[in-house]
Amino acid sequence: MIEPPPRPDYKVAPHPNYPPEEGRYIRGNDYSPVAVAVILNCPPEETPKEIERLVRVAIEAGAALAGTVQTENIGLEKIICNIVANPNIRWLIVAGPESQGHLTGEALKALLLNGVDERKRIIGTDAPHPFLFNVPMEFIERFRAQLRLIDLQFEGDPEVIRHAVWCCYQEEPVEFRGYKLYDPGAFPEPPLSGTITWRITQPWGQPESEEERMAVDRAKQLMEMLRRRTQKDRQ
Repeated sequence: MIEPPPRPDYKVAPHPNYPPEEGRYIRGNDYSPVAVAVILNCPPEETPKEIERLVRVAIEAGAALAGTVQTENIGLEKIICNIVANPNIRWLIVAGPESQGHLTGEALKALLLNGVDERKRIIGTDAPHPFLFNVPMEFIERFRAQLRLIDLQFEGDPEVIRHAVWCCYQEEPVEFRGYKLYDPGAFPEPPLSGTITWRITQPWGQPESEEERMAVDRAKQLMEMLRRRTQKDRQ
């Protein structure tokens, strides 16, 4: 995990477009130092009441953003865009169950711990498609530099979430489940504004290796050559 810089004694306004990405979240206190991501392991329309309660409690306790996330690619890309647009957010609480088909919680924690490789694949996760193709590397690096993780995954007690959020507000470090939590102030760089590009909406369909990518490129070149030849024959 990249350590955050020492606490600056100020808060800043988020970017005017904050939060730039829509999603299944609630906006709370823009000057709060903490956001909460609750992993969802079912279709959104079937979200259990206990998951909804975790989200509501987080906002009631003072979180900047709290919501659910289901996928290890586009879901995480939306979180990245929203958080880097608000430098006041310095902690990310991960709660809820695991999404068995996506391993989203594992992927999110691996992203903060290890980052991504040159292909924007999250390092150190067994998630099936942990690619962040639709956000610039600058956003990914800023996300990791700005945040520290509070791992409460598999925690279902709303009062634990409430207390964790409260701890993040404290001026002096307080002990919470092995973490030293406090408000370090705003990250000392301007907010970043941007949305995901949506150029790649099916990361699972992308080549997994250099050999596969070269094969795809050759196929595209052949298709283009045949297309041009057909056009020429019709003239």
